[in-house]
Amino acid sequence: MDSHMETIREQEQAIENIRHKLALLPDLPGCYLMKNREGTIIYVGKAKVLKNRVRSYFTGSHDGKTQRLVADIRDFEYIVTGSNMEALILECNLIKTHQPKYNVLLKDDKTFPYIKITNEEHPRLEVTRRVLKDKAKYFGPYPNAFAAQQTKKLLDRMYPLRKCKVMPKEVCLYYHMGQCLAPCEYEVPEKSYDEIRQEITRFLSGGHEEIKKDLQRKMEEAAEDLYFERAKELRDQIRNIDALMEKQKITMADARDRDIFGFSVDKGWMCVQILYVRQGKMIERHASVFPFYGEPYNDFMSYVTQYYSDNPAMPQEILLPAMEASADLESASDKALDTAEQEGLNANDGDGSTGMNDMADRVAETGEEYAVQSAKMEAEAAELTEASSSDQQNASDPESVKAAGGDQLDAPSSAQMLQQWLGIKVLIPRRGLKRQMITMAQDNARVSLDEKFRLIERDEERTSKAAENLGQAIGLNNLHRVEAFDNSNIQGSNPVSAMVVFIDGKPARKEYRKYKIRTVEGADDYGTMREVIRRRYERVLKENLEMPDLIVVDGGKGQISAAADVLENELGIFIPVCGLVKDAKHRTSQLMVGDPAEPVNLARDSQEFYLLQRIQDEVHRFAITFHREQRGKSMIVSQLDSIPGIGEKRRKLLLKHFGSIKKIREASVEDFRPLSIGDKLARQILDALKEE
Repeated sequence: MDSHMETIREQEQAIENIRHKLALLPDLPGCYLMKNREGTIIYVGKAKVLKNRVRSYFTGSHDGKTQRLVADIRDFEYIVTGSNMEALILECNLIKTHQPKYNVLLKDDKTFPYIKITNEEHPRLEVTRRVLKDKAKYFGPYPNAFAAQQTKKLLDRMYPLRKCKVMPKEVCLYYHMGQCLAPCEYEVPEKSYDEIRQEITRFLSGGHEEIKKDLQRKMEEAAEDLYFERAKELRDQIRNIDALMEKQKITMADARDRDIFGFSVDKGWMCVQILYVRQGKMIERHASVFPFYGEPYNDFMSYVTQYYSDNPAMPQEILLPAMEASADLESASDKALDTAEQEGLNANDGDGSTGMNDMADRVAETGEEYAVQSAKMEAEAAELTEASSSDQQNASDPESVKAAGGDQLDAPSSAQMLQQWLGIKVLIPRRGLKRQMITMAQDNARVSLDEKFRLIERDEERTSKAAENLGQAIGLNNLHRVEAFDNSNIQGSNPVSAMVVFIDGKPARKEYRKYKIRTVEGADDYGTMREVIRRRYERVLKENLEMPDLIVVDGGKGQISAAADVLENELGIFIPVCGLVKDAKHRTSQLMVGDPAEPVNLARDSQEFYLLQRIQDEVHRFAITFHREQRGKSMIVSQLDSIPGIGEKRRKLLLKHFGSIKKIREASVEDFRPLSIGDKLARQILDALKEE
């Protein structure tokens, strides 16, 4: 009760403090940082007018997501910037630095793979996920590691850069295969490397058609000169290029590199889709699904900004959806989704991406329509410019601003700031082919988000059904709560036990419990089971906690009998107890129930059996992890406590200072002096640890 009153007083004091600070907010652009009771930054945002934006969190009504954020706020700070553009960049940097709980976080912004030509005396190709300022040339990002590795594999065959990370003492097989210039053995002029760099750059920048023609010419010359093996190698290279490029199905007439963004929001989740177009051909896509807490378009732009903050390989053009597109998506009708499904958007591709190839086929089939667009590209660009200026005029209208969320930056302003920051063209298409590509990205985002929710529903339904069927197999009308136990020890040392809880077939991790065994000596599994069952259900009775519908023990008749005896004869509790028996390979073999215990026939491929496996694996994992922790602690205690002159206080001091027994063992006598440990005792510690 006292703690509850203290919390209320703390909230009232925080609200009063926030009220005073709100009155001092300036009418300037900048970033604001929301903090929780511990002073941790939980949200970072940007604003055209700090006073209006920050006040909006503490006035009026909010949806469930924003209420959750506001309920955690106890203080805020703000940083004034010279312009909206500076606020955009600062917001991105603050999010990456503090990783706030409620912000959209591009957690995989450094996991996109790139192909890199290293900046070394003898350069080589590598696939990397780390982008460094090392004067190397980066190409990408590639949507997945497989695409990057396949491209590198082709380039390794075509261009003879070194393959070894460490220079060998003599030539290797790559040299004899014609795939390395052997700088370990021969002098390679810088001019040769420059030519190879230019060829690779040309290839990765979309010039593979010219390279194919060059390879075709060389193949024909080799065949005429009767160098058939060389001709075959060149033919294989041409085929490899064709194989790598055959997935590029959608073509735009102007052969530019573009990143095309679309997003969809539903039930507090957002999906962002990026379509990669290189040399006018769509090669891949990348999808990110995450929860969001702010305004949809602002959080979407936050994602885009973070995405490009560490991206060294920029496209020539970025296409973004308009702000109203997000509102259209949020209120999209079921009819639109049904239409999308009928057109193949929900097909599951081999790589797990949903509907990408089917949609690509649908758009590619209208290739004739796309082909005639080449004559209209200039006109379309003019239309886009007009649309952007029209958007900006509309955005100045008070009603438009109100609809956009008060202080929220409108889409054209966001695009303009992004363009100014990145130095590349950022467009919000309103019509034509580019608008169709945006629609395609939006459709993909909507379908991916819908698939996520349907998979969750399907998984919950299947899990719930498995729990229900398992209860019926045991003879229970209801199987809502299951508590499972497992013991762990090594030849009786450090005996522990653990309990996990499954509710409606799903783990409830907050209710897991660990037990150090107090009364049992040695490897007595039955005695350990008795102690743990007694301790757990004495507490359940004493604190009036929720009783389980089923207790699961790890073992057969002996463990079941021990648990049932304690429950019925000592505590007067009548809860069904079942045991999970393992086979010779330590895998779940069968379920045993009753007194005396009898096996229950369950099909090995049934959902009920899979549920039992998950329960047994989870309780075993939890128990063995706890046992390892205890064993590790006891080893540290035994190693240090056995040394004369080392008590509990000094042991904690040593571990805090050095970090581990290994570091203490590797220390010198002088390293102990800051801890007020004399040279004589320091030598004793080192000698004792080295002996062990």
